[in-house]
Amino acid sequence: MDKWRCSWQKFVVLAIATWSIIFVLGIIALAPPQSAFALPRSRVHELPPSLAKWSDVRDRSDYFKKIEVTPLGYLIWSEFPVKVYIQQPSKFSDSAADQRYQEWVNAVRKAIAEWKVYLPLKEIIKEEQADITVLRSQPKREAKLNPETGLYDIPRAVTAETSYKFYIKQNPATIAHKMKVEISPNYGGISLLATVRHELGHALGIWGHSQNKADALYFSQVSNPPGISSRDVNTLKKIYQQPTKLGWEI
Repeated sequence: MDKWRCSWQKFVVLAIATWSIIFVLGIIALAPPQSAFALPRSRVHELPPSLAKWSDVRDRSDYFKKIEVTPLGYLIWSEFPVKVYIQQPSKFSDSAADQRYQEWVNAVRKAIAEWKVYLPLKEIIKEEQADITVLRSQPKREAKLNPETGLYDIPRAVTAETSYKFYIKQNPATIAHKMKVEISPNYGGISLLATVRHELGHALGIWGHSQNKADALYFSQVSNPPGISSRDVNTLKKIYQQPTKLGWEI
């Protein structure tokens, strides 16, 4: 989760998000006139009870100003529980490789349990039904041609990445989104848990980074990773109090 990785991730996600928006708007533009498709106006969703009752009188600070807004609004989930799929084999053995895999799955489940205190989450077994998909895979590196040098720039390895895409959910037609989280299989221990916790924070709507080392969404990895802080939750709650086009009928 170093600073460089986050900036590279921002470039990749921006490209993916731009394509997703074009795709969604393209579907609307090509729809028959009688369907009267139009983007919904931005509105505020009702807070889920667990987030609505959250309050910490000791620390009311947040890093909401660091949160980025997409052209469709904040990345807010409006249907609960948010369904999460965790990639895993059909069964585990006693092999060292499978034990590492089990450690990875357990870390993802622990991070889900931590965030579940504030937003309703549910693990499911069918990937196609998931709102958030968590994959045990190495995010891809793509070489880019540098027009100034004529050479290909090969980015450094990325250990974790979160991306989103927009789509039109049917019955009724609604602007919706899905999140994909990729976590390297080479991670382990507290670094693994901290990484999953951080990326799930993005997937739940915190599309930005904190500048405070005491926050789970701090932009860089630290030697003694913190848990979810009051500032993380204050930021999450403020995001969910903002207007968005996501979750509203077309």
